[in-house]
Amino acid sequence: CQYAHHEYLRKKGHPEEVGNVFVKDGEKLLVIPMRVNKNLVGVQLIDEAGGKKFLTGMRSAGAEYIIDNRGPHYLCEGYATALSLRAILKNWKRRYTIHVTFSAGNMLKIAATLPGGYVIADHDLSGTGERVAREIGWPYWMWHKPGDCNDACLEEGLFRVGQSILTALSPKA
Repeated sequence: CQYAHHEYLRKKGHPEEVGNVFVKDGEKLLVIPMRVNKNLVGVQLIDEAGGKKFLTGMRSAGAEYIIDNRGPHYLCEGYATALSLRAILKNWKRRYTIHVTFSAGNMLKIAATLPGGYVIADHDLSGTGERVAREIGWPYWMWHKPGDCNDACLEEGLFRVGQSILTALSPKA
């Protein structure tokens, strides 16, 4: 891999972001490391069109990718959502430890290992994202439209989505 810009990141609103890029048969794949207890157990590969897959035979249960700024725990499913959430929290000068869990089911497993935090839930038509957020029992935010935090940021902008997230996750008086 080499650190490089990737078309998927540009399409997701992060044109300046660089990531691990592997070129195979002329195709550029964004490589997201997946770890369990800091041990590399596999990777998620994202093609330029946004297609995602895991390596065959790898372990994904309990695996995560962490973006750490030594703050409260935030759980989300996808890498693009994590980048959008990081941008929001940086703009608001908030610390964070963002856990990319890669799926709602895995989010439950990761949450069970943490003392508490926040969930940035996907708004799935099936209701899975919200159901899992409720099962975890932490304060959560979910966009009012089907999609995820990254979709919301692309449509409404970081500032507006950030206001919505911080309002939803603030303790109620």
